[in-house]
Amino acid sequence: MTATQRRGRKIMMSPGELDDFLTDQRTCRVATVSADGAPHVSTLWFAWDGTSLWLYSVVRSKRWVDLRRDPRVAIVVDTGEEYEELRGAELSGRVEFVGEIPRTGELRAELDVPETLFARKNFGLDDMPHDGRHAWLRLTPEKIVSWDFRKLPKPPDS
Repeated sequence: MTATQRRGRKIMMSPGELDDFLTDQRTCRVATVSADGAPHVSTLWFAWDGTSLWLYSVVRSKRWVDLRRDPRVAIVVDTGEEYEELRGAELSGRVEFVGEIPRTGELRAELDVPETLFARKNFGLDDMPHDGRHAWLRLTPEKIVSWDFRKLPKPPDS
């Protein structure tokens, strides 16, 4: 069950808005906890299936090592340049490792949807290319906080 957002309700996205936003966006920032407790943030492409955020990560990365040791993660997806355009979501929880490591393309029914979504969104392909260096992480968020500053009242014209 996903935790309910308590603050910023006036600018939070509705479930439909959040689903559309996460479906349309391509890039996220992934925050992990290093062995010494220091935060580590990296950028990845992702796919959203309506319930989970799927990350295709290099298995020889600091991010991967951090998550193998401690699967807690916070992920931010955001967009906008001007203040009144800012929109985003922070998703947090624990990742799960799905499929073989590294991914070689073995048939895995649970990867059919995320691989199709990811390949179409990021490569313009119907089939996911596998390079023997990446594997799948799934975050089914325990908490989501969203914002859409376009919902803020417009200041009166002076």
